[in-house]
This record gives sequence, C-alpha cells and structure tokens, in this order.
Amino acid sequence: MNILFCSGEAYPYSKTGGLADVAFSLPKALNQLGHRVKIMTPFYQKIPSKPTELHHIGQSLVHMGGFSVEADYYSTVFQGVTFIFVKNDAFFNREMLYGYEDDANRFTFFNFAILEYIKLSGDYPDVIHANDWQTGMIPFFLDVRYRQVNPNFARIKTLLSIHNLEKQGSYPIETEKLFGNKNFTYIHLSRVNFLKCGIMRANAINTVSENYKNEILTRFYGFSLDGPLKSRQNDLYGILNGLDQDLYNPKHNQFLYADYDEYSFTHGKAVNKRKLLDYLNLEIDHDVPIVSFINRFATQKGIDIIMTSLEDYLKDDQFYFIVIGSGDSLYEMFFAEMQKKYPKSMFFHSGFDYELSQKVYAASDMFLLPSLFEPCGLNQMIAMRYGTLPIVRETGGLKDTVRAYDPSTGIGTGFSFKNYDNKELMETIDRALKMYHEKKRTWNELVVQAMQVKHSIIKMARQYEELYLMISND
Repeated sequence: MNILFCSGEAYPYSKTGGLADVAFSLPKALNQLGHRVKIMTPFYQKIPSKPTELHHIGQSLVHMGGFSVEADYYSTVFQGVTFIFVKNDAFFNREMLYGYEDDANRFTFFNFAILEYIKLSGDYPDVIHANDWQTGMIPFFLDVRYRQVNPNFARIKTLLSIHNLEKQGSYPIETEKLFGNKNFTYIHLSRVNFLKCGIMRANAINTVSENYKNEILTRFYGFSLDGPLKSRQNDLYGILNGLDQDLYNPKHNQFLYADYDEYSFTHGKAVNKRKLLDYLNLEIDHDVPIVSFINRFATQKGIDIIMTSLEDYLKDDQFYFIVIGSGDSLYEMFFAEMQKKYPKSMFFHSGFDYELSQKVYAASDMFLLPSLFEPCGLNQMIAMRYGTLPIVRETGGLKDTVRAYDPSTGIGTGFSFKNYDNKELMETIDRALKMYHEKKRTWNELVVQAMQVKHSIIKMARQYEELYLMISND
C-alpha cells in the first residue's frame, strides 16, 4: 500500500514527546513489510539544511482565508525512510514546535500543504495517516475541497491516531475563516477544534493502547470529547505502540559505558552506574539505587505527587534521583531547587538529551512514571528494555505494558499502584526499595523478565496494516 504518514513531529528531526518516535519507527516497520510510506512533517528551525541532505521537490500556493501562502517541499532519506518537509519560514522557522499564538494559522497551512503536495507530486496515497490535532483537519479539507474536483483524491482513505487527547488544537471560532467551508464537525464548545474535526471526519480512529481506547470514552479521560468519540465508537480501535528494538538496545549501544543483555546485566548495569555517577559528580555509593524520571514536564506525568514525596527520600539518601526533561516552569524550578539542595544525590538536566538518556536508562535501577493518564508511553518500555524496573500508576498504556509484581507467582516486570495518590506512590516505592535491598535474587529475576519483554514494532505495524486494509476495502 501507499501510505502518507503526517505528523507535527518526527524523530530524528523534531521531537517533543513519544509521537516523534512512533512517527519514525512505524513507517520504518511498514516499509519493511513491503509498503511504501512517506513521512510529512514541518521544516522546523533545527532541521539540517545542507544541500547534500535535502532535495528540493517544488513549491505550491496554499489558499486559506482569502490569502495565499507559499509552501516549499524538500525530501531526504533517513534509514531507508523518506521524509517530506513542508517549509515556510514565517510559520516554522522558530525555536519551539508548538505553543505560539498563531498555531491555528500554522497548522491550517500545514494541513492544506499536505494535500497540495499530493497534487503537486501526483503521488496519490491509498491512506493518509494523520496524527493528533496538528493534522486533524486533513480529513475535512479532503472532503470539502479536494475530493469533488479531483477523482484521484476520491479514493483516499484517512486514519486519525490519537496519541494525547488532552491536546486538541482548540481555537476561537473566527479560525473557521481560514478553511473556506463552514461545517459543524470542527465546532466544539463554540470553538474550532482540530482534533474533534478529525474524530468526526476520518474513516477510522485509533488510540495507542487498548486500555486508553476504553478510558477516553469516559468523562474523566475524555477531556470533553467523550461524546464525539462515543458517536464513532464502532470506528475506534486500540493499537499498542511498539518500541524500536534497534534504537533502544543495551547490547549494542555506542552511548553506554558497557554493553549488556539479560544474561550480563548485573555487571553491565554496575559499570554504567558507577561511571554515570562519576560523570554527574554524584557521590558514589554502590548500595544506593538510582531512580530516574525522563519525560515531558506536565501535570499528566504525575509530577505533582512526585513533588510531595521526593524530599523524604533524598534527605535520607534512600536513592539517587536523576531527571531529564523540560516543560512546565513550576516543575523545572522544583527539580532545579532539589538539585541545589541535594547536590550529592540529585541531578537535573533541562531539555532532552538522547545520549545522556541512554546512559541514565542503563545505569538506573528504577524508573518512575506515576501518570495521571498515559495514552501509551514509550519510556517505561525503554526502561524495561534496559533492565530498569518501572514504578507506574495503572492507567492507559502503563497498565497494558507493565505487569505488576505478584509475590504469589514471582511474575512481574515492575511495580504499580491504582489511585492517583501520594500515599500509594510512596508505598509502592517503599516496596520496590525493600525488594532491591532484601531480596536481590527476586529483584534480578524481575529484571530478566522485564528485559525479555519485546514490544514489537513489527507487531504494531501489522495491526496498522490490517486497519489500513480494512478501511481501504470499505
């Protein structure tokens, strides 16, 4: 099949979260299955612009709101996957990917530009795979502007993947002036809502875990879109994200101090731990475990309940705490203050650093992710791959991917708790610490079980393949 995968971000060129990883790994796996997949994403400021890396395809005019905006298209190939970049300096030559006052204009342009690229190139896909709100208007624009005037557009099917329902692309109703067609499907709570429009217009919708698919049909997890989702419930599917086993591999990894697998992790993780603590200028104590948190700083990630309990552990030197991430300034200030107060046991790196994160996953004993909600989450999968046991709340994809330790069977790949509650989080951390110190054999058995879990990208790709075929044959 010919698939056009559209995303507001895509590894390795742009990234704010897990969507970027999936936006590369899924097309890569689909190519391996024999499909022809291209990724379309904006040409952001940080994307390399060397002539040897990029090929200029052409340009088109995007008509929106009574004016025209020029779109330039460039292509490159990374690890066998073709990327098509949409370039417009006024919209995308900026430091951040999202979060600007004119995001409605920027991503209306991006959605139109994707369809204009298809017309320009003459390469009409079987399926356009849209992702999150940034590409949520594509099914609507396809229906109202392109299908009627060009028969090649008429056969294209659309799939919308929801990676985070909380972020919806909601803007004042005046935004509809950009579209050229008025319709109720993009209106939600008297505003234009990009994600709601995609939910109502796409041929099918999916979320990135089975449990999250069920959660978003409820009022709490639905973020006011549970009604529209229920109206499309028969076209809603759950496909668990997979993990790129080559990208995240402790056995063959240039960034680690020592490679290891499930048969050599005790030595390998010990070497990585010692050298990382030395590199970060933390006090080296082999008996103290490392707990890490690598993620966006958002309420969603459970940082509020981490904040209420962290100092109780740091002041008694119960574990090292290593944090990599950025986001909400309140959380950034908190972690910076903790590092200042406990410089021997706390380290905070602001921003994302792939190389450092690899070192931290390998050196850590536990990975903390007590999310309020979590569509899927890749970080806990990466942690398990590196033999780092996750401590998570039982929600969304965390519940689907982390098997809580059962003392009666000895089976488990981590630790979990049910309620979004500081007390339950601390009780779970305490259980993990007790096992780490007092039941080393059991701990090591859990590490082996965690490392042997394969969240297969190919399995995920085959499920998307089935979904593409199903909607194409409708």
